[in-house]
Amino acid sequence: MGSAPAKRTPIVRTGNEGTGFEMSFTPAAGFLLIPVAVVTSRRLILLLYFVLLIGGGVWAGAMLLEARAEYEQLKQVQAASEAKLAAAEARLREQEKILQRLRTDPAYVEKVIRKQLGYARPGEVIFRFDSGL
Repeated sequence: MGSAPAKRTPIVRTGNEGTGFEMSFTPAAGFLLIPVAVVTSRRLILLLYFVLLIGGGVWAGAMLLEARAEYEQLKQVQAASEAKLAAAEARLREQEKILQRLRTDPAYVEKVIRKQLGYARPGEVIFRFDSGL
């Protein structure tokens, strides 16, 4: 990184100011590490648009990630609800079969009454055993 040494430009003044000369140092053209850029309003507006565009992209990405997480959660809730619905529909079909048998099958009705209410026919004796071991 060979930067050129500063130039010494002698300034000679003549006249009533006195005798002698002044030395002034100006940097050489290759001495500056960062070029001096003229900042115009156009460049400033373009920079502002660029920053706004990047900010909008980051915001949209964050919103997309949030929406994706919510979508996955809703899919899990839907799967659980569908499983509950399938179980409820199976239970409903079973109960509809029982109801249909209660409406049409007198032997089944008698069996259910005897079992749940403990009824017996005249002359029958019901023995109940405690099954607790």
